[in-house]
Amino acid sequence: MNTVPGFRVISLPRNTTVRVHRRSATIVLTLVVLALFVLMLTVATGAYEITGNDLVATFLGGGSDMDQFIVLRQRLPRAVADLLVGAALGLSGAIFQSISRNPLGSPDVVGFATGSASGGLIVILLVGASSVASIAVGTIAGGFATALFVYLLSSGGGKVSERLILTGIAVGAMLASVNDYLITRATLDDAETAKAWQFGSLNIISWPHVIPLAVLLAVLVPLTLTMSGPMRVLEMGDDSAHALGVEVGKTRVWLLCAGVALAAAAVATSGPIGFLAMAAPQLARKVSRSPGISLLPSMAMGALLLGAGDPLAARALSPFQIPVGLVTAALGGLYLLWILTWRKG
Repeated sequence: MNTVPGFRVISLPRNTTVRVHRRSATIVLTLVVLALFVLMLTVATGAYEITGNDLVATFLGGGSDMDQFIVLRQRLPRAVADLLVGAALGLSGAIFQSISRNPLGSPDVVGFATGSASGGLIVILLVGASSVASIAVGTIAGGFATALFVYLLSSGGGKVSERLILTGIAVGAMLASVNDYLITRATLDDAETAKAWQFGSLNIISWPHVIPLAVLLAVLVPLTLTMSGPMRVLEMGDDSAHALGVEVGKTRVWLLCAGVALAAAAVATSGPIGFLAMAAPQLARKVSRSPGISLLPSMAMGALLLGAGDPLAARALSPFQIPVGLVTAALGGLYLLWILTWRKG
């Protein structure tokens, strides 16, 4: 079988094949190893000192009660959540950038993450519920409602991808104002709780926050990967995709649903974390030198970025913990300048 230079064709059961970009596969493996190394470093270090022997004993079921509490109930779930939230945002950003054919296409820029935050704030401030399940329902409902509204406004006619981004930016700006209004009308205690969540933080992460996200990723990631072929064809334009037999409307809707679900699940877990979904796919594409947006490298890059960024943000001004969402928002302007400079080149 003839292969495209730089790719390798892997045969699977039922006479199916998968084409793998060799450099991308190497980059994914490297990023995953680095992310796991960061996870272990995060678990092993911190204000509470623990020796290597005690750390191993804790993982094997021994160690003191304090060791088990700090390592297994505080550090480990937060470190795992860093990787899962980062992977979800990286994959969501890759989906949106692929179907919009624009490096600015990401759930936070086009307003879907803001809509998810609106749903979460409504649950926290108006409904008065703060459980993991209720916030998750609110964020997912808010994200899908926003996505449906934006898609309906931007559909019809040509250049759907350009209108999707512009419409999403406008809707996101309006929803951000709604979010701020909701906080101003809340009681002081509720407003502080909502504002801390809206900043994007993993300070109070525990296993009940992590497990639902892990289950959702276990379902959505394989489904999304099966759509990678049609997604790559969509990057060629709607007319070309139609000519190659891709059902453009149906494929775009399914990809939008997957991207919104991933972003909403990440927001439900950590609150909004800006610019990560936009940066991870472009950085992954840059280092892997792939011809288009790749899903697995974007996931791995997102996991590494948040896995390294969150502990740095938490420990930079110890004992004060900076929400990682504030750090990513502060770095967003520099990233946008980098994107603009790169595109000029």
